[in-house]
Amino acid sequence: MQFVAKTKFVRYSPYKLRPLADFVRGKGAVTALDWLRAHENQRVRPIRKMIESAVANAKNLKNSKAEDLIIKEIRIDQGPIFRYYKAGAMGRATIQRKRFSHLSVILEGKEV
Repeated sequence: MQFVAKTKFVRYSPYKLRPLADFVRGKGAVTALDWLRAHENQRVRPIRKMIESAVANAKNLKNSKAEDLIIKEIRIDQGPIFRYYKAGAMGRATIQRKRFSHLSVILEGKEV
């Protein structure tokens, strides 16, 4: 059975989150959570919380153990872009872009 968790409007650029997601893709849930807890970068926090939520969904719905779950799919998609202006050279206004991300993860039980 598959267990899903989603997070929307994360205030980190997807370009900065995707390398972290690439590392945990295909690994066990416990291994991924251990690595994310040990990693000192603050950008891992929304990914870690989303995987913890999916593990809690699995435990609540099917009484599955975290050791029996693997990360089948993890996606970091582009969300909306918040555009604003800052002062630029020679009195011009320069557009700034703050990118948001939508995250989703699918956990699946290991085949016995």
